[in-house]
Amino acid sequence: MSEDHTHVQEFFGARAADWDRKFPGDGPAFTTAVAEFGLRPGDRVLDAGCGTGRALTALRAAVGPAGTVLGADLTPQMLAAAQRAGRGAEGVLLLADVARLPLRDGVLDAVFAAGLIAHLPDPGANLRELARVVRPGGRLALFHPIGRAALAARHGRELTPQDMRAEHNLGPLLAGSGWEMTSYADEDDRFLVLAVRHP
Repeated sequence: MSEDHTHVQEFFGARAADWDRKFPGDGPAFTTAVAEFGLRPGDRVLDAGCGTGRALTALRAAVGPAGTVLGADLTPQMLAAAQRAGRGAEGVLLLADVARLPLRDGVLDAVFAAGLIAHLPDPGANLRELARVVRPGGRLALFHPIGRAALAARHGRELTPQDMRAEHNLGPLLAGSGWEMTSYADEDDRFLVLAVRHP
């Protein structure tokens, strides 16, 4: 997208009120992705770029009442939509830029990021910031409820070898940002990459 945060906020802000209605069937995909993520009761997890909070209920169920769930997003309207949907009860919602998180080093066990990576202005540096707030051995999930080809078709464009989310590009990007990719799935009905924080 754009390096200009104002553009990102305008794009998502204008769509926040109707976001969940536009993608009504995504809920089960989020639930399945969180289940595959392997969170444990008591874990501390961040939903980075949480939008309307569609992952928060599944994340809360995975970490249980003893766990910590944070949702961070740059767009106030998205967080307001999450509150209206009752998802603020599942965790703490933060108006924050994932490029500069207001969190201590190594404070989290995991980061879940749905649809985020394509909107990062500096993916390498931004993934390093996510690594900073996760303990060594902690985990990262990069998720989208449809695969790369289906998403490209939805937006009327072709997939290219330069696509950052292609396995041959994403693996080295993660490795250079403090992560080791442990699994890669790019199917019609989901995109899910799991990675582990380097020691």
